[in-house]
Amino acid sequence: MPTLTKADLAKFLDEQIGLTNREAKEIVELFFQYISEALIKGKQVKISGFGNFTLHDKKERPGRNPRTGEEVPVSARRVVTFHVGQKLKVRVEKFAGKEGGKHVERDE
Repeated sequence: MPTLTKADLAKFLDEQIGLTNREAKEIVELFFQYISEALIKGKQVKISGFGNFTLHDKKERPGRNPRTGEEVPVSARRVVTFHVGQKLKVRVEKFAGKEGGKHVERDE
């Protein structure tokens, strides 16, 4: 399955809006920089029709070294989680199909 990259987003902006490649790359970088800075400041990021990025504090917990089986502590940390918005969820489910939890290709 191909991966969508920042370069792909910039190319899309270039093709759809007619920006130069440099301008499109700058807009994509600024967009992600703005989201990152908001999260760093502890803000929740909500993109209507897409989803929410939130911060979640995880407590320290016991872990295990998979090679040796030795118990090691996993330190407390803050992680970013993404919760898909309802509109995006419906569009993805419609495209992917919902038969028994399996991915089903459909011709439309």
